[in-house]
Amino acid sequence: MKTQTCKRFTHLACTAVLALATTQAMAQVEAGDEGSEALKMAAIEALMTAPSERALPVVQRLLAGDSSDEIKARALFVLGQIDLPEAEQTLLDYARQGEGDLQLEAIRSIGINGDPALTAQLGEVYAAGDMNVREAVLEAYMIAGDEDSVFAIATNATSDEEFEAAVQQLGVMGAHDKLHELRDRPGAMESLIDAYAIAGDTETLMVFARDASNPIRQKAALQGLGIAGNGDEVSQAFREIYLDTDDPGIREAVRNGILIADDDDLALELFRAARDDQEKAELLRLLVIMDSDAAMDAIDAALGGGDNGVDP
Repeated sequence: MKTQTCKRFTHLACTAVLALATTQAMAQVEAGDEGSEALKMAAIEALMTAPSERALPVVQRLLAGDSSDEIKARALFVLGQIDLPEAEQTLLDYARQGEGDLQLEAIRSIGINGDPALTAQLGEVYAAGDMNVREAVLEAYMIAGDEDSVFAIATNATSDEEFEAAVQQLGVMGAHDKLHELRDRPGAMESLIDAYAIAGDTETLMVFARDASNPIRQKAALQGLGIAGNGDEVSQAFREIYLDTDDPGIREAVRNGILIADDDDLALELFRAARDDQEKAELLRLLVIMDSDAAMDAIDAALGGGDNGVDP
């Protein structure tokens, strides 16, 4: 009972201290205190613990004043945490009409807020914005988990660069289904393969990596597999594709995938199974680049000190 009483007292004491600090910080901001930048920043952050109705006018006054952009950017972040229509409208105003970093911070704060009705307003901001604004809107959609809006941008993209930026964001979001819906877009495969790799979609990448009908796409998919992961399934795919082809370009692409995946066990296995000295030399170089402990075994075998690279 005594311990519980102490814990309860400690909790109440901490709450009281926090409330006092918040009140003092708000008083400083409301009074226009000319303290240090760090003190002002602490005061703004303390506003997040204050009642929304009281914090909102303080933040709006800061934004309307002559504070530094750093202070105003933090105020915009706090504004995104205030669940009032007036706060959302101020954020939208900055997202639409703000300049430089403050506009970008307002867009980001809308993403953090995550209200679908609010993020839906970013479509017009994206359409009217420059490259930096568009990147910020895509990031805001990512933060808010709004796959549909990013997919809409990819679908309606008017340039390869715009399409690539959208599908890469879908990859970051792990939006496998949305990426699959974009597969029929002409000229999109290279960007999509990069997105599949970012999303860790090894299943789709394996389909393309095994398809020899399009060597350029196959090579890109092999590299993407290395980025996506280095599990047993990926190793097995690399092994089968490497051993089943005589195409030097495809074999090089497999080696690059193995390098990216850091699969030195498979590299050593393929070295031991190599059919000629040129192939052994390529795989030995790969092991050395990978800084693998297995490289010494391969070097020893190549110099005649072991089993010549062949398993008994």
